[in-house]
Amino acid sequence: MISLDRYTHLLKAPEVREIFAASLIGRLPIGITGLAILLHVQTSRDSFAEGGAATACYVGGLSAVAPILGRFIDRYGPRGVLLAATLLFPAALVLFVWALEQLGSPALLLAVAAGATFPPITVCMRTYFRQRFADEMQLGTAYSLESVLIELIFILGPVLVALFVAFASPASAIYFAAACGSAGALLFLRSSALRAWKVEERSAPRLLGPLGEPGFLPLIGVVLLFSMAFGLLEIGVTAYATERASPALAGLLLGLMSVGSALGGLAYGSRSWRFRLVPQFSVLLALMGTGLALLSIPSAPLAFATLGFFAGVVMAPVLIVQSMLVTKSVRPEHTAEAFTWSASALLAGVGIGLGGGGLMLEICRSNAALAAAAASALLAALVAAVALKGR
Repeated sequence: MISLDRYTHLLKAPEVREIFAASLIGRLPIGITGLAILLHVQTSRDSFAEGGAATACYVGGLSAVAPILGRFIDRYGPRGVLLAATLLFPAALVLFVWALEQLGSPALLLAVAAGATFPPITVCMRTYFRQRFADEMQLGTAYSLESVLIELIFILGPVLVALFVAFASPASAIYFAAACGSAGALLFLRSSALRAWKVEERSAPRLLGPLGEPGFLPLIGVVLLFSMAFGLLEIGVTAYATERASPALAGLLLGLMSVGSALGGLAYGSRSWRFRLVPQFSVLLALMGTGLALLSIPSAPLAFATLGFFAGVVMAPVLIVQSMLVTKSVRPEHTAEAFTWSASALLAGVGIGLGGGGLMLEICRSNAALAAAAASALLAALVAAVALKGR
């Protein structure tokens, strides 16, 4: 059962509504860019390996630079970073499309540059919520709604890509993502939440920042493992659709999984849970792995879509619990950097999954990539139960 009372109370605050609206626009590229790059390169070069490599480079750029930006945001606030991203992110994507169409091969450095300059709106939102909500229940509700918003983006994003592919081209989807990223960052800059931002006082200089906090590195390792499953899942579903001569079907299948995930996130955040966070984390990851294992069994599109919907139900709760564990693992002055490290681990895992899945699909069918995704999620559940025990 889903109760919306907590979410209604949360959205009564005007500044919260403002940043949710800005982030919906600014983070649409999360659901569009990777898949659009993959399809644009794959259709242009007829190679999943090259498409997976280009997408992995985009994600790699995101993950490599994010911790540096996070430390900058912790010390000076997010204004300068967001201003730079409004110009550099769209420029890098436009140049990437131009290079592929004019030079005939994907410019991987431009893919890296696009990832590195993506506006860090997610990190800014999560850091602001920690500043804004001292009560753990309210914070959990905020992270739940934020996670559901991401799932909405993963619903809209692939569907928009499917529409662009069907009626225009994958390149037009990339251009649309560039415009959304820039517009969303500008709206976030104008929000009252940004004006209320406070830079936390530093209790003591730490070269490693949040990485020096006990228990944080094992959490990052778990994030890396389960996010590999996301990358393998995305390219596995894309291959499944291509095997059935319908590449646009990939966006619809991924969007349906995100519908299940959004409903799971709403249900999770609408009530209190008696169990500690780590056991919840382990069980949710195990359920995710089981759902992905069922997807790897060859099936018709309708059965695949149904299984995908139910496999997605636990994905948003996994990300919600991860965010709560991050806030409990670090000091307030390291919050933004901690979230960038967790985001970097997630994106690096997705990139590894995409790249490894692309190579796998050169010699195997889609069910092999999906089976690998299941194995990665199940391993993450085991590591979480062992390495995070007692937290």
